Amino acid sequence: MVARKFVILHDDSSFEIDYNTEDGLEVLQYQIFSITFVPPDEQKIVAEDDDDRVLSDETDLASISEKLRLLSIGGNSEEEKKSEGISGEIQQSNAEVMQSDEDFARMLQAEEEAMMLQQFVAQQDNGEFERRIRPYVSQVLMYEDPVRQEAARKTVPKDELEEKALVSLAKEGNFEPSKEERNYAFLLQLLFWFKRSFSWVNEPSCDYCGNKTIGQGMGTPLTSELAYGASRVELYRCTSCPTITRFPRYNDPLKLVETKRGRCGEWANCFTLYCRTFGYDSRLILDFTDHVWTECFSHSLGRWIHLDPCEAVYDKPMLYEKGWGKKLNYVIAISKDGVCDVTKRYTKKWHEVLSRRTLTTESSLQAVLRTLTRERRATSRLLSALELRDRNEQEELERNLQSPDDASVSLPGRQSGDKEWRILRSEFGSDENSSVSSSSCPVRTCVDDHVTNIYDSFLPILTRFVEDGLPVARAVEVLNVIKQVLTDLKNASFKTRKARLSLDSFPEQFLPAFESLLLALSLKSDKDIDGKSLIIGLVGNPTKTAIALPVALDALRELVNDLSKCQNLSKDSLSLPLVKQDRMCSGSVLASGEELPSGIATAAFDGIQESKWEEPNGAKGCWIMYKTLYNQMQELIAYELMSANDAPERDPKDWVLEGSNDGGSTWHVLDKQTSQVFEERFQRKSYKITSPGFQANLFRFRFLCVRDVNSTSRLQLGSIDLYKSHH
Repeated sequence: MVARKFVILHDDSSFEIDYNTEDGLEVLQYQIFSITFVPPDEQKIVAEDDDDRVLSDETDLASISEKLRLLSIGGNSEEEKKSEGISGEIQQSNAEVMQSDEDFARMLQAEEEAMMLQQFVAQQDNGEFERRIRPYVSQVLMYEDPVRQEAARKTVPKDELEEKALVSLAKEGNFEPSKEERNYAFLLQLLFWFKRSFSWVNEPSCDYCGNKTIGQGMGTPLTSELAYGASRVELYRCTSCPTITRFPRYNDPLKLVETKRGRCGEWANCFTLYCRTFGYDSRLILDFTDHVWTECFSHSLGRWIHLDPCEAVYDKPMLYEKGWGKKLNYVIAISKDGVCDVTKRYTKKWHEVLSRRTLTTESSLQAVLRTLTRERRATSRLLSALELRDRNEQEELERNLQSPDDASVSLPGRQSGDKEWRILRSEFGSDENSSVSSSSCPVRTCVDDHVTNIYDSFLPILTRFVEDGLPVARAVEVLNVIKQVLTDLKNASFKTRKARLSLDSFPEQFLPAFESLLLALSLKSDKDIDGKSLIIGLVGNPTKTAIALPVALDALRELVNDLSKCQNLSKDSLSLPLVKQDRMCSGSVLASGEELPSGIATAAFDGIQESKWEEPNGAKGCWIMYKTLYNQMQELIAYELMSANDAPERDPKDWVLEGSNDGGSTWHVLDKQTSQVFEERFQRKSYKITSPGFQANLFRFRFLCVRDVNSTSRLQLGSIDLYKSHH
């Protein structure tokens, strides 16, 4: 290992980098990227005092000059940009318009050629297309059956999903959502719940001993299986005993609500029933290349939303073509109100798709869809509204074809089903561990003032412990009583939360300090009639309590753990890590990348252990910036980082923390850490700023590498907490 300090010269600026030469050139390039925002593949690095030698993978980084100049081969330098002036911008704009026109003309020509080819290769309309669609037209009518809907409704933890929906909106700062916003948020929670509740079947386990089975072909359906639409039954032989296990492919969602297992057909069939059960305009989506999913109409967004229950992915229609690598041909939406061709929602390569649509001609296809739709709407009282929605959707589908693909969003290959099966179907994608992620993150606002209030509320309790000379063991007992009360509240219905605190187990001298915690949780206490207990209940918006309770419980668990390690309590104990005073909150965050939807940048500031910020390409370098509320200048005196729930190889190992008071034009190094190791999951590490005094309103972590850069491309963090001076 050779530690070097390089000076990076770029445009009119210079930056210092501490570097371990054993990490190689690629890690150095990512470090430079975190400072200059020049992507590694656009970097040309030359050693200034070594005859301007260009660095390569073979370069001995231990022996070259410390002065390195960065040239951006993907764009001009600042000097060149200035010299080009406005005329260059106009020329570029004109060139882009011309290129766009040329691309559009080529697309139209390719579409015309595909249509002409289709006339020759498409089969004469022999009814094959309609025969494939019509069974599904009958199937979707089962979703309207009150008996099936009631059976589905009974299995859903409605209150729990409503609470999660409201909390998800509150985390975006929306504590008073409209009905349409609540409905959309509930739909997403229904999708996530279904993903957790339903089981994917590759080969079923043995009915007798539970061991692995091997496929033995198809069997004859029993009468009881045919009663629920299982015209196909797969047979599997146990590898450990002579038992033959049957896997009926049920087609009736009533049975699927009971079995809760299957493959994509069963998943989409059952999930669409759940969507109709809760009143969503829903339709089953049939992909002729062998997949099925759901669409629901969102009144808050004014359009149909793609929902794949197998993947728990929503509103990502390019998942199949871009992520899975599917060669689509027909994607048909089927509902109680009609049948519609929605293929254009799921492709950016329409002319290629057209060349594969050979079952029938486009005119014959549209004629079949019109006939089926008329049948479904023959007695509808909403005909004009449905026709207006149809027209709006067709306009949207045409716009979709012409809109550019979002290159910053990375879509995964198929995740459901075993690896060999996915590879066999050519749906594996390019990255086994891939997920929906973005390399172009929006600025997000932290809704975390409740986290700071909760942390602050523990100081009066701990101070009272010290003043009363309470032994550590007794202090832990009192905190555990509080934790039990909060656990009871969390487990209660979120709209009517109540819990009882016995004063026999909770000394009254701690009640004033306890009230400060209740206030931070939007709770209040009243003495019971007998005066021997407190009744604790809601005050104000129940969503504020719902978002705060998990934070308080996580903080209490940490506090009990830290307190148990103390020999005794004294005034000196009232500091980090026990006391987390003056935490910054309500700022805004920008990151180099994030996972969608659960690993976004603000998840590092929400005070909840189970959430995390995940940077899919951050293992060799990434960054996250925090801007203070109202751009107030603050003196940072300490910070804490917490490891996430899993994958220790993704933990940050080396990083630099910087502050800026001029909008990021210049940066002042506040702290550097190397070779840091988080031994446990959810482990919090505290760091003090050794040279405080610098006032800043913008803070940046540059994470240089993770614990094991060779086994992962990702970086993740459970939490980031910044603490300011009290002055």
